[in-house]
Amino acid sequence: MTMIFPGAVAAPNSPLRQQMRSLFEHRLGWVGMAISTLVLAVAILAPWIAPHDPAAIDWNAVLAPPSAQYWFGTDEIGRDIFSRILWGARVSVHIVVLSIVIAMVFGSVIGLVASYVGGWLDGLLMRIMDGLLAFPMLVLALGIIAILGPDLNNAVIAIALVNVPSFARLVRGVGLTIRNQDYIAAAQTYGAPPLRIMLRHFLPNASGQIIVFASLKASTALITESALSFLGLGVQPPTASWGTMMAIGLDYLGYWWMSVFPGLAIFITILGLNFLGDAVRDVMDPRLQGSRSH
Repeated sequence: MTMIFPGAVAAPNSPLRQQMRSLFEHRLGWVGMAISTLVLAVAILAPWIAPHDPAAIDWNAVLAPPSAQYWFGTDEIGRDIFSRILWGARVSVHIVVLSIVIAMVFGSVIGLVASYVGGWLDGLLMRIMDGLLAFPMLVLALGIIAILGPDLNNAVIAIALVNVPSFARLVRGVGLTIRNQDYIAAAQTYGAPPLRIMLRHFLPNASGQIIVFASLKASTALITESALSFLGLGVQPPTASWGTMMAIGLDYLGYWWMSVFPGLAIFITILGLNFLGDAVRDVMDPRLQGSRSH
């Protein structure tokens, strides 16, 4: 029996706490969180858990198959593929997190300004966003890389820029739904500055959808990064990158481990990100509350 003492106050069951509980109860969410946490842990701990130096060359073990010494085999110059996959996780996490954060910040600012100000500025900003969205994501990223040059930091910039329009349109759509609300008019009447209104009223209403969208966009960013590296326009050798490792493996098709293991790393990571993104969407979108899978 639960005892209720006089004067005791029940702990508030906040929406955030409810969402976190629902996320932990979501079956696919658990799988997605486990995979994503594992990849993040590998990225952080790679210098300590990698059995070999990812750049170390062993000329006596060139193209060696998986063995007790080299779990995933070696590449064309004797480097340990398992260690390079662990270090490649650092590159992927760095690019995905940084590019999505940059796209989220700049896209949210553009969307907030466009929805609040409206008029010709809204039209101008959205036509620019529409122009960028007209290009396929990978083609636009390739064009940006062609201008900036192949490099890790330039890959971050390219992936961020191609994702800015999506965030901008998302935030603008939310902003337009609340721009004419009575509490916005009241805040304007009392002389609240535009920046305060956007940060106190517009942004909180869009924050949930921004988080959901960012979680779903993470897997797309990883695919784009892998494609750029595969084409030789992303991370440059000798830095370990899953896409670059797969591209090299195509020249050695008889040595299956060179492309299979990096490909599995990409596949499992994207699968985990998709599961996590779907779970976050199910938990935070009230329209899906009734159809959530546990």
